[in-house]
Amino acid sequence: MQIPFNKPYFTGKETTYIKAAVEQMVIASDGQFTQKCQHFFEQQYGFGKCLLTTSCTSALELAALLLDIAPGDEVIVPAYTFVSTANAFVRRGAKVVFADSTPTHPNVDVTQIEALITPQTKAIVVVHYAGVACHMNAVMALANKHQVFVIEDAAQAIHSFYAGKPLGSFGHLAAFSFHETKNIICGEGGMLVINDDRFTKRAEIISRKGTNRAAFFRGEVSQYEWVDVGGSFLPPDTSAAFLYAQLERLVDIQTQRQGIWQRYQQGLAILEQKGHANLPQIPDYAQPNAHIFYIICKSNAERNLLIDYLKKRGIQAVFHYLSLHQSPFYQAQHDGRSLPQSDKYADCLLRLPFFYELPLPQQQEVIRRVIQYFEP
Repeated sequence: MQIPFNKPYFTGKETTYIKAAVEQMVIASDGQFTQKCQHFFEQQYGFGKCLLTTSCTSALELAALLLDIAPGDEVIVPAYTFVSTANAFVRRGAKVVFADSTPTHPNVDVTQIEALITPQTKAIVVVHYAGVACHMNAVMALANKHQVFVIEDAAQAIHSFYAGKPLGSFGHLAAFSFHETKNIICGEGGMLVINDDRFTKRAEIISRKGTNRAAFFRGEVSQYEWVDVGGSFLPPDTSAAFLYAQLERLVDIQTQRQGIWQRYQQGLAILEQKGHANLPQIPDYAQPNAHIFYIICKSNAERNLLIDYLKKRGIQAVFHYLSLHQSPFYQAQHDGRSLPQSDKYADCLLRLPFFYELPLPQQQEVIRRVIQYFEP
């Protein structure tokens, strides 16, 4: 029996909607399915203006352009995150200042952020790891106090909530991912959410290569011109067609994933009870989306042995991020602070197989084998 870490889920309507997009003869950006998806997010979650993008990475890069990030600026970023979170701002010449995780969860430790803020700080980026909310009231209070922007890297956080309010609706800007490993997918794809009206018009321009194309086609201007910096950020409507098929099944997908997450939590509780490993700790204010289930081993050596043990039994379990402050690219530019919690998760966190169609017998086999490793 081979149990993969991930398997993309298809609702069955993706190809039907892609065909419909092709038949409309609008397969570039801004077609009917692009509009349907953006409207869905704005209505379902009360987001500000939503713009589909080619990836979450491109959404973050668009955010950096909108904030006019430039050399001399500083951006506070969690050390435990994917490289795109930092890269978007490094590409604009900013200095990235890394923040550590909390002792109980890979999310950024909000209590440490204020000490990192300087007159050069332009923005704070928070990452909702595994779809679990950061403490957004505390983050926004800091941002308001020091007059800096907040960007939510909500790549993993579609349909996750903080105190009942959707993640992605707190920051001035937010970025989502629809990569094939996420809960809702379209292969590659993302979205920028604009919750601050002062960025809405410019986002439309920058995302269309710096032109007033959208305003021109609405008849608002007489000429189609280059009016700002920009790039190619928008996905084809065929990608949006795929995504819309997924959005129609959002509730079903989330219900199924919540069941898988709960079975892991209950089935592996013995690991924590006996001190073998730690399970995810969910803060009271967070209502996560069952994106990832992980355990935290006691050491890097034990984590690696467990990966190998499961692999030999046909189960693909994987580690996750390496601390960005330790990376070959940025280590020399880090200020030298020790970030022990980020390093702990980099060394010890192990993600278990998790996907919509994970059969119950296979999940039970994963649970059995993990327990068997710790208690032969």
